[in-house]
Amino acid sequence: MTLVDSPSRSIIPENEAARMMAVRRYDILDTPPDGAFDRTTAIASRLFNVPISIISIVDNDRIWFKSHHGVDVGQIDREPGLCASAILQSDPFILLDAKTDPRSLANPLVASGFGLRFYVGVPLQTSDGFNLGTLCVIDKEPRTVSQDQIENLKDLAATVMDQMELRLAARRAVSKLEEVIDEKDDALRRSAMMAKEIDHRVMNSLQMVASLLKLHGRSVADGQAAAELALAASRVAAVARVHQHIYMSDTVETTECASYLRRLCQDLSDMLPDGRGPIVVEAIKTELPTEQIAPLGLILNELVTNAAKHGQGRITVALEHQGETSYVMRVSDEGKALPESFDPFARSGLGMKVVGSLTNQLGGEFVVKPSDDGAHSVFAVEFPRAR
Repeated sequence: MTLVDSPSRSIIPENEAARMMAVRRYDILDTPPDGAFDRTTAIASRLFNVPISIISIVDNDRIWFKSHHGVDVGQIDREPGLCASAILQSDPFILLDAKTDPRSLANPLVASGFGLRFYVGVPLQTSDGFNLGTLCVIDKEPRTVSQDQIENLKDLAATVMDQMELRLAARRAVSKLEEVIDEKDDALRRSAMMAKEIDHRVMNSLQMVASLLKLHGRSVADGQAAAELALAASRVAAVARVHQHIYMSDTVETTECASYLRRLCQDLSDMLPDGRGPIVVEAIKTELPTEQIAPLGLILNELVTNAAKHGQGRITVALEHQGETSYVMRVSDEGKALPESFDPFARSGLGMKVVGSLTNQLGGEFVVKPSDDGAHSVFAVEFPRAR
């Protein structure tokens, strides 16, 4: 079954420009078939016991069918369409016998082989008063219609508009959500850039302080004071290194720990005495929050520095899971095992006190224990992953 075109002109509503803006607002033209609308036309067809029911949208130069029950075309030109006439009024457009009704005698859908005789179209009216198209029922035989049938068709048309309004609201909500997400992502990017810029300036300042401490240490005659200044310079430089490698990551919230430890150990390797070789890093790949990475890096700096100063042979750094939610970082060298009575925190130096304080900051535990073969000592920090 097909519908034919015609050269006759349809009457254009006075508010056509605004009406077409409303049509575009719903973004429904040329969308795929939809079961919800197809069920509506099927119900309308059964209610009136007619073969054809259509949900139409009147475009500039065509009438496009969102749902077309009983016909196999998706649109017709606007000029012959009765829907183009139906949208000129708010009330249902009713033709009980189109061949005797003066409004439709000349319409090609009536006069042609299609032979339209019965038509009832209810405008699809928006909340702000624009008629987008119609829900209509069609037959090739004249019919009578009851007021109850008209009211049912009006309710179905309102349901069609409810569906369109809901989909418009959903699209707007999604669009608004996308805007909010974009704004959030943009704010996070700006925050990350600012954090990196601040950290870069802090790192430069720390490096400058370390350099000044070194210069001052060289000018001090007292050997003990010079040594303390050199140690202070070393620790300030260590803090600078820790922050430098944290912000080489793409994000500031978390840092991939294995890559971070390797970068930091590469820097520390350059300061090892001749013959100690590179630091071996055996670490699982895992993302840790930045607030844990900083103290972990400072602990590593202290332990590697101690191993280089007091130990022998190759230095190894390991990071692995301990249980489901915890980690352990181990630092060891090839020197002889320390006695069982060794207490790292009983020493007078500042280094172990720093390690103890940083371990507490991680919510962890610092232990010294023998290696698996008992030949060497292992310094380990066990800590939970921050939530």
